[in-house]
Amino acid sequence: MAEREAFDFSGRVVWITGAARGIGLTCAEAFHARGARVVGIDVKPGTSLAKYARAVELNIADPKAVAAAGAELASDNLAPDVLVNNAGITRDGVMWKLQTEDWTQVLDVNLNGAFYMMREAVPLMRSAGGGAIVNITSINGERGKFGQTNYSAAKAGLIGLTKSGAREGGRFGIRVNAVSPGMIETELAADLPATIRDAALAETALGRLGATEDVANAVLFLASPLAAHITGQVIRVDGGQYM
Repeated sequence: MAEREAFDFSGRVVWITGAARGIGLTCAEAFHARGARVVGIDVKPGTSLAKYARAVELNIADPKAVAAAGAELASDNLAPDVLVNNAGITRDGVMWKLQTEDWTQVLDVNLNGAFYMMREAVPLMRSAGGGAIVNITSINGERGKFGQTNYSAAKAGLIGLTKSGAREGGRFGIRVNAVSPGMIETELAADLPATIRDAALAETALGRLGATEDVANAVLFLASPLAAHITGQVIRVDGGQYM
Protein backbone atom coordinates (compact mmCIF):
# COMPACT_ATOMS: atom_id res chain seq x y z
CA MET A 1 0.00 0.00 0.00
CA ALA A 2 1.37 3.42 -0.97
CA GLU A 3 2.06 5.83 1.88
CA ARG A 4 -0.29 8.43 0.40
CA GLU A 5 -3.12 5.91 0.30
CA ALA A 6 -2.39 4.56 3.78
CA PHE A 7 -2.68 7.98 5.37
CA ASP A 8 -5.68 9.14 3.36
CA PHE A 9 -8.54 9.56 5.81
CA SER A 10 -10.90 11.19 3.32
CA GLY A 11 -14.48 10.93 4.53
CA ARG A 12 -13.51 9.15 7.73
CA VAL A 13 -14.97 10.53 10.95
CA VAL A 14 -12.45 11.05 13.75
CA TRP A 15 -13.52 11.94 17.29
CA ILE A 16 -10.76 13.59 19.33
CA THR A 17 -11.12 14.56 22.98
CA GLY A 18 -9.07 17.37 24.48
CA ALA A 19 -8.87 18.71 20.94
CA ALA A 20 -8.61 22.43 21.59
CA ARG A 21 -4.92 22.55 22.47
CA GLY A 22 -1.66 20.66 22.73
CA ILE A 23 -1.49 17.08 21.49
CA GLY A 24 -5.22 16.97 20.76
CA LEU A 25 -5.13 20.04 18.53
CA THR A 26 -2.11 18.72 16.63
CA CYS A 27 -3.91 15.41 16.10
CA ALA A 28 -6.99 17.28 14.87
CA GLU A 29 -4.89 19.27 12.41
CA ALA A 30 -3.11 16.13 11.19
CA PHE A 31 -6.30 14.19 10.51
CA HIS A 32 -7.99 17.23 8.95
CA ALA A 33 -5.04 17.73 6.60
CA ARG A 34 -5.52 14.16 5.42
CA GLY A 35 -9.19 14.54 4.59
CA ALA A 36 -10.86 13.36 7.79
CA ARG A 37 -14.09 14.78 9.12
CA VAL A 38 -12.82 15.79 12.53
CA VAL A 39 -15.11 16.06 15.54
CA GLY A 40 -13.17 18.13 18.04
CA ILE A 41 -14.36 17.53 21.60
CA ASP A 42 -13.28 19.72 24.49
CA VAL A 43 -14.66 21.15 27.71
CA LYS A 44 -13.70 24.57 26.29
CA PRO A 45 -13.59 24.28 22.49
CA GLY A 46 -12.86 27.96 21.87
CA THR A 47 -12.29 29.03 18.26
CA SER A 48 -9.49 26.61 17.42
CA LEU A 49 -11.94 23.89 16.35
CA ALA A 50 -14.23 26.04 14.20
CA LYS A 51 -12.91 24.74 10.86
CA TYR A 52 -13.64 21.09 11.61
CA ALA A 53 -16.76 19.05 10.87
CA ARG A 54 -18.05 19.64 14.38
CA ALA A 55 -16.82 21.30 17.56
CA VAL A 56 -18.43 19.76 20.64
CA GLU A 57 -18.38 21.34 24.08
CA LEU A 58 -18.40 18.35 26.40
CA ASN A 59 -17.28 17.34 29.86
CA ILE A 60 -16.31 13.73 29.20
CA ALA A 61 -16.42 13.01 32.95
CA ASP A 62 -20.24 13.28 32.74
CA PRO A 63 -21.54 9.93 31.41
CA LYS A 64 -25.01 11.26 30.61
CA ALA A 65 -23.56 14.15 28.62
CA VAL A 66 -21.26 11.78 26.74
CA ALA A 67 -24.18 9.50 25.88
CA ALA A 68 -26.25 12.43 24.63
CA ALA A 69 -23.38 13.78 22.54
CA GLY A 70 -22.71 10.35 21.04
CA ALA A 71 -26.35 9.90 20.07
CA GLU A 72 -26.49 13.35 18.50
CA LEU A 73 -23.32 12.80 16.49
CA ALA A 74 -24.54 9.42 15.27
CA SER A 75 -27.86 10.91 14.18
CA ASP A 76 -25.96 13.59 12.25
CA ASN A 77 -23.96 10.99 10.30
CA LEU A 78 -20.86 11.60 12.41
CA ALA A 79 -20.43 8.16 13.97
CA PRO A 80 -16.71 7.55 14.51
CA ASP A 81 -14.35 5.53 12.38
CA VAL A 82 -11.56 6.60 14.73
CA LEU A 83 -11.63 7.69 18.38
CA VAL A 84 -8.64 9.43 19.95
CA ASN A 85 -8.94 9.65 23.74
CA ASN A 86 -6.56 12.48 24.53
CA ALA A 87 -8.28 14.60 27.18
CA GLY A 88 -6.48 14.73 30.50
CA ILE A 89 -5.80 16.89 33.53
CA THR A 90 -3.30 16.97 36.38
CA ARG A 91 -3.76 17.75 40.07
CA ASP A 92 -0.31 17.04 41.46
CA GLY A 93 0.64 16.33 45.05
CA VAL A 94 2.17 13.61 47.20
CA MET A 95 -0.46 11.10 48.25
CA TRP A 96 -0.52 12.05 51.94
CA LYS A 97 -1.40 15.61 50.97
CA LEU A 98 -3.62 14.81 47.99
CA GLN A 99 -7.20 15.94 48.48
CA THR A 100 -10.00 13.51 47.65
CA GLU A 101 -11.34 15.83 44.96
CA ASP A 102 -7.89 15.97 43.34
CA TRP A 103 -7.88 12.19 43.14
CA THR A 104 -11.43 11.85 41.82
CA GLN A 105 -11.20 14.70 39.29
CA VAL A 106 -8.14 13.19 37.63
CA LEU A 107 -9.59 9.68 37.56
CA ASP A 108 -12.93 11.00 36.30
CA VAL A 109 -11.42 12.77 33.29
CA ASN A 110 -8.34 10.71 32.46
CA LEU A 111 -9.79 7.23 32.94
CA ASN A 112 -13.55 7.30 33.39
CA GLY A 113 -13.97 9.82 30.58
CA ALA A 114 -12.04 7.60 28.18
CA PHE A 115 -14.25 4.66 29.16
CA TYR A 116 -17.43 6.68 28.60
CA MET A 117 -16.21 7.71 25.15
CA MET A 118 -15.32 4.13 24.25
CA ARG A 119 -18.66 2.89 25.52
CA GLU A 120 -20.39 5.21 23.05
CA ALA A 121 -17.99 4.64 20.16
CA VAL A 122 -17.66 0.85 20.19
CA PRO A 123 -21.31 -0.02 19.36
CA LEU A 124 -21.24 2.50 16.51
CA MET A 125 -17.98 1.06 15.19
CA ARG A 126 -19.35 -2.46 15.57
CA SER A 127 -22.37 -1.55 13.46
CA ALA A 128 -20.07 -0.07 10.82
CA GLY A 129 -17.88 -3.17 10.67
CA GLY A 130 -14.87 -1.90 12.59
CA GLY A 131 -12.82 1.07 13.68
CA ALA A 132 -9.72 2.21 15.51
CA ILE A 133 -9.31 3.64 19.00
CA VAL A 134 -6.11 5.29 20.18
CA ASN A 135 -5.77 6.18 23.86
CA ILE A 136 -3.14 8.68 24.98
CA THR A 137 -1.57 7.34 28.14
CA SER A 138 1.84 8.31 29.61
CA ILE A 139 5.15 6.77 30.56
CA ASN A 140 4.21 7.82 34.10
CA GLY A 141 1.37 5.31 33.91
CA GLU A 142 3.97 2.64 33.22
CA ARG A 143 6.65 3.59 35.73
CA GLY A 144 4.92 5.78 38.34
CA LYS A 145 5.82 9.36 39.17
CA PHE A 146 6.53 11.09 42.47
CA GLY A 147 3.77 13.61 43.17
CA GLN A 148 1.44 12.16 40.54
CA THR A 149 -0.22 9.22 42.26
CA ASN A 150 -3.60 10.14 40.78
CA TYR A 151 -2.31 10.82 37.26
CA SER A 152 -0.12 7.71 37.17
CA ALA A 153 -2.96 5.53 38.44
CA ALA A 154 -5.34 6.91 35.82
CA LYS A 155 -2.86 6.44 32.99
CA ALA A 156 -2.03 2.92 34.17
CA GLY A 157 -5.76 2.19 34.21
CA LEU A 158 -5.99 3.52 30.66
CA ILE A 159 -3.46 0.90 29.58
CA GLY A 160 -5.65 -1.81 31.13
CA LEU A 161 -8.69 -0.32 29.41
CA THR A 162 -6.80 -0.38 26.11
CA LYS A 163 -5.83 -4.04 26.39
CA SER A 164 -9.26 -5.17 27.57
CA GLY A 165 -10.91 -3.11 24.86
CA ALA A 166 -8.68 -4.74 22.27
CA ARG A 167 -9.73 -8.20 23.43
CA GLU A 168 -13.42 -7.32 23.44
CA GLY A 169 -13.41 -5.35 20.19
CA GLY A 170 -11.19 -7.55 18.07
CA ARG A 171 -13.92 -9.89 16.84
CA PHE A 172 -15.77 -6.86 15.49
CA GLY A 173 -12.79 -5.41 13.63
CA ILE A 174 -12.17 -2.77 16.28
CA ARG A 175 -8.52 -2.17 17.10
CA VAL A 176 -7.57 -0.48 20.38
CA ASN A 177 -4.05 0.79 21.02
CA ALA A 178 -2.33 3.38 23.18
CA VAL A 179 0.41 5.94 22.69
CA SER A 180 2.58 6.59 25.75
CA PRO A 181 4.38 9.94 25.51
CA GLY A 182 7.21 11.17 27.66
CA MET A 183 7.49 14.87 28.36
CA ILE A 184 6.15 16.76 25.35
CA GLU A 185 6.62 20.43 24.51
CA THR A 186 3.18 21.84 25.32
CA GLU A 187 1.92 24.94 27.10
CA LEU A 188 1.74 22.89 30.28
CA ALA A 189 5.34 21.73 29.95
CA ALA A 190 6.50 25.26 29.21
CA ASP A 191 5.18 26.37 32.61
CA LEU A 192 7.08 23.68 34.53
CA PRO A 193 10.08 24.65 36.67
CA ALA A 194 13.37 24.45 34.81
CA THR A 195 14.60 21.75 37.20
CA ILE A 196 11.78 19.40 36.15
CA ARG A 197 12.30 20.05 32.45
CA ASP A 198 16.05 19.60 32.80
CA ALA A 199 15.60 16.31 34.65
CA ALA A 200 13.31 14.99 31.91
CA LEU A 201 15.74 16.08 29.23
CA ALA A 202 18.67 14.45 31.02
CA GLU A 203 16.99 11.03 30.97
CA THR A 204 15.88 11.29 27.32
CA ALA A 205 18.25 9.34 25.09
CA LEU A 206 17.56 11.37 21.95
CA GLY A 207 18.47 14.59 23.73
CA ARG A 208 15.30 16.60 23.15
CA LEU A 209 11.79 16.76 24.49
CA GLY A 210 9.09 15.46 22.20
CA ALA A 211 6.93 17.63 19.98
CA THR A 212 3.17 17.27 19.70
CA GLU A 213 3.75 16.25 16.08
CA ASP A 214 5.73 13.23 17.28
CA VAL A 215 2.69 11.98 19.16
CA ALA A 216 0.28 12.82 16.32
CA ASN A 217 2.41 10.83 13.88
CA ALA A 218 2.11 7.74 16.07
CA VAL A 219 -1.64 8.26 16.39
CA LEU A 220 -1.99 8.57 12.61
CA PHE A 221 -0.08 5.33 12.13
CA LEU A 222 -2.16 3.38 14.65
CA ALA A 223 -5.38 4.68 13.07
CA SER A 224 -4.21 3.82 9.55
CA PRO A 225 -4.39 0.60 7.50
CA LEU A 226 -0.64 0.20 8.04
CA ALA A 227 -1.51 -0.86 11.61
CA ALA A 228 -4.24 -3.26 10.49
CA HIS A 229 -2.78 -6.17 12.50
CA ILE A 230 -1.80 -4.16 15.58
CA THR A 231 -4.08 -4.07 18.61
CA GLY A 232 -3.72 -4.04 22.38
CA GLN A 233 -0.31 -2.39 22.15
CA VAL A 234 1.29 0.55 23.96
CA ILE A 235 3.67 2.54 21.75
CA ARG A 236 6.06 4.83 23.60
CA VAL A 237 6.84 8.20 22.04
CA ASP A 238 9.39 9.43 24.54
CA GLY A 239 12.76 9.67 22.82
CA GLY A 240 14.05 6.93 25.11
CA GLN A 241 13.07 8.72 28.33
CA TYR A 242 11.84 5.44 29.80
CA MET A 243 13.29 2.08 28.77
